[in-house]
Amino acid sequence: MARPSAQTRASGTPVLLSIGQVLARLTVEFPDLSPSKLRFLEERQLIAPARTESGYRKFSPTDLDRLRFVLTMQRDHYLPLKVIRGYLDELDAGRQPELPGGASITAPSILSSERKLKRPDLIKEAGATPQLLNDAVSSSLLGASEFYGEESLAVLKALVELQRSGIEPRHLRGFRQSAERELNLIENALIPVARRKDASSRAKALELAREITGQLEIVRGSLIRSALSRLDP
Repeated sequence: MARPSAQTRASGTPVLLSIGQVLARLTVEFPDLSPSKLRFLEERQLIAPARTESGYRKFSPTDLDRLRFVLTMQRDHYLPLKVIRGYLDELDAGRQPELPGGASITAPSILSSERKLKRPDLIKEAGATPQLLNDAVSSSLLGASEFYGEESLAVLKALVELQRSGIEPRHLRGFRQSAERELNLIENALIPVARRKDASSRAKALELAREITGQLEIVRGSLIRSALSRLDP
């Protein structure tokens, strides 16, 4: 007989975690997570922990996985909470929804821990050359690091495809400058909220930053598509 999971009691009943235990498991991966952030996500109906008779929140392993999914989608894909909630609602209804960008993403692949690739592994899996990675680093498109994650892999794969069309990393140096300008816009928009030093305001500022980022992505994509339409004879 298989041994019970570490998250399950011997009786087969899932172990319920307190807020403190949830933070202990997730703050290494998500340093910005706080009790107020958890309450904020609950208010937005993205998580629904159980309550004890005394009113304390208790999180099941499923709640923990769902929370990790939400935080990952925020951090790595810059999606607004309303988009993530819509996706989860569809998933809960038994459908296979698609997230913006057209790629169908299932929770298990997102919830799994991110791989850490060494430089040779990154180059091999992306189908790149060492020089292309060097050029990406020198153009500030990727950081110089001993280990790289999935996002770096996706960027390097994109650079491989762009190189086939004659677009080199040096041609994309302006992307870093554009990102810095957008960051300044976001920081200025957050000033009224950022002035408040309480944890709840910090959580709201972080969420607002992601909301603004998502809207900027929509505007940028629309401008590019509009420009491309003019090329159509």
